Amino acid sequence: MTRIAVLGAGTMGHGIAHASMAAGYETVLFDVSRPALDGAVAAIRAIADKGVELGKQTPAERDTMMARLTPTTRLPDAVQAAGMVIEAVPEQIDLKLAIFSEVETHAPVDAVLATNTSALSITDIAAVLDRPGRLAGMHFFNPVHRMKLVEIVRALESSEATLAAIDEVARRMGKETVLVRESPGFITSRINAMIGNEAFYMLESGVASASDIDKALKLGLNHPMGPFELVDLVGLDTRLSILQYLHRTLGEKFRPCPLLEQHVRDGRLGRKVGKGVYDYDGPS
Repeated sequence: MTRIAVLGAGTMGHGIAHASMAAGYETVLFDVSRPALDGAVAAIRAIADKGVELGKQTPAERDTMMARLTPTTRLPDAVQAAGMVIEAVPEQIDLKLAIFSEVETHAPVDAVLATNTSALSITDIAAVLDRPGRLAGMHFFNPVHRMKLVEIVRALESSEATLAAIDEVARRMGKETVLVRESPGFITSRINAMIGNEAFYMLESGVASASDIDKALKLGLNHPMGPFELVDLVGLDTRLSILQYLHRTLGEKFRPCPLLEQHVRDGRLGRKVGKGVYDYDGPS
């Protein structure tokens, strides 16, 4: 496998593309939006420049890595020669189904397919394929270039060859992997959603301030980030979508906190828009 196609140029997509390039793969990054692609290329370049600044790679190595990237707004061009396709589009099941239907039309018949969904049913996504065994979950974490874990998620018909190929790519990217049988929220999203939702219930009822709740979990439970810092990074809309899915599939213990829903209605979506639980200088 020499070429990986990454579908979606958002925060996760450009992070996965950078990991692919850094691992030595020729990488095609697809998005329907040219401005999104341009922003993703700039973000990848910034990560690479920081690596040079920190002495992790030389300027020549950075330039060689950047030369492995090809951005495109045409999905057929992105996947037609790919050995693996990693989908990282927004968490909307209809969008993912449409994407994979088109991918199967244009990608090589032996290409491995992976979805970065953090909560949706991979079995449901695979059902759109003629060969569902070629798809499994490959769940990265934000920021991809710093986070070491990849959850590999076995859907109902994921083949052993598919799982092994995803594991090999993840390890070449420098990641550690865990294998998860498909269930709502897998391991991390399910636990994180519950912690984050409970933090909102505590904030809503006045148990403590957001900053003190964050401080308590960082210093008392050794979490690297507090739940509100994390949700601002991930996106409150993303977290709400995950909770709504978990609520539908796993029951009342995952009912989204009304305060979280209010933040999303008010457009307080996190760092990406400059305001979430906390206020920031601008979108990031």
